[in-house]
Amino acid sequence: MKIELKKSQNGASADVMVVFASQTKKGKDTTTKISHTEISKMLGGSVADKSITGKAKETVLFREMNYAGVRHVLVVGAGSSSDSETIRQAGAAAQKALAGLKITTAMVDVDGLPGGASSVGALTEGMILASYKFDELKSKKDDKKETKELAISLVSKKADAAQKKAFEQAVILAETVNFSRRLGDMPGNLMTPTILANSAVEAVKGTKIKVTVWDRARIKKENMGGLYGVAQGSDQEPRFIIMEYKGAAASKKPVVFVGKGLTFDCGGVSIKPGAGMEEMKYDMCGGANVIGAMLAIAKLKLKVNVYALIPSTENMVNGSATKPGDVHVARNGKSFEINNTDAEGRLILSDALSYGSELKPQLMVDAATLTGAMVVALGNIHTGFFTRDQKLAGKIERAAQASGELVWGMPLVDHHAEDMKGTYADLSNISSGKGAGSATAAAFLEQFVDEGIPWAHFDIAGTAWSVGNRLNYCSAKGASGAMVRTFVELAKQYE
Repeated sequence: MKIELKKSQNGASADVMVVFASQTKKGKDTTTKISHTEISKMLGGSVADKSITGKAKETVLFREMNYAGVRHVLVVGAGSSSDSETIRQAGAAAQKALAGLKITTAMVDVDGLPGGASSVGALTEGMILASYKFDELKSKKDDKKETKELAISLVSKKADAAQKKAFEQAVILAETVNFSRRLGDMPGNLMTPTILANSAVEAVKGTKIKVTVWDRARIKKENMGGLYGVAQGSDQEPRFIIMEYKGAAASKKPVVFVGKGLTFDCGGVSIKPGAGMEEMKYDMCGGANVIGAMLAIAKLKLKVNVYALIPSTENMVNGSATKPGDVHVARNGKSFEINNTDAEGRLILSDALSYGSELKPQLMVDAATLTGAMVVALGNIHTGFFTRDQKLAGKIERAAQASGELVWGMPLVDHHAEDMKGTYADLSNISSGKGAGSATAAAFLEQFVDEGIPWAHFDIAGTAWSVGNRLNYCSAKGASGAMVRTFVELAKQYE
């Protein structure tokens, strides 16, 4: 799919014109309004008989309208809310409807959208995000019937600087989310730690991001006992990926993003049940999404210094694999006993958080598909986040509000840290108590963040994939790119 923003022109033609219908509610009465004046007059009867209601994500196609050089008209419901997420989902509904037609060109009238330039951005994001598909491994592609790529023009009578900026930023953001999704959707044999690292190196070409990759020997030399220990069970080489972007003065403290990069997780010696294990290729979505956020930050040329740290390995079983009861030592010198080898994500993150602390950041956040307990608590609707810093919690809420992603603040108190104390080492990698598995995991991670550093942990176990039933711009079962947009918004607050 190609997409552009341009000024409305008399005589312009396309296979389909997209217009929007909104709802206004007053008491028990609902009024439907079509954004385009002339088309509204033509379709007035369809509004009257409720063929068009304007309900959010509704799509109604009118064939052979032959209006002003346009063959068909597609009316998309924008609901009764003017917030960006509603517009984003309207854009996704429009893209999906257009993709189902045998057409090559479409015009989208954006002047009738509420919210001005921000709506142009949200609409663009929705359309690009909804266009993502992962079929490159099929011998017969899903779009085999399409002869030409669909070209979509967003048209406005203004097409002013504010709209153009919103459009350009939305393209960058949506395309980097789709890049992260592809990393997540690739199967474990085609997305090893080495391939993930190489993908990051390749992706940053043309940007100001510097990438450094540590191999197994360097990881051992750097005393990363958590990452090295988990990697012992796999024949695949581990990687520690360091991405650095300098968008501000060297004297300005950086923002650090940390992402879990488990390219496949069978659970190790504490092996997982077989049912659904194929989904454990998504255990690297935290790392993939941090890479995507980093790319977006650089391409948007934000005036902030940023690091992205991605510890990457497989969690497998061989003769050298870590056993329950084994003890390893993290980069910051703290020891932990491994009482369940399937609680491995926190072990590789411990080294990355320790390294991040050494960078003396003004903010450090991590993203990880860390616990099944988070799925039980919040399902696939909200991403749970943990922090004791209430000022930071407020910034996270504002960033999520701006991005349209749903987050929920979770508890983190001293009791959770107490539950993670070890018997034969400083820490245990699983709780001594029952319940609160996500909070105790966060408390474990907290032990590797130096005091005084604002830090938050995002558990994306429920939102990293299979959220298409909630968000129409996400694949039904594939990776979602969760928190890429929110992390970019968070970085903006530190410019």
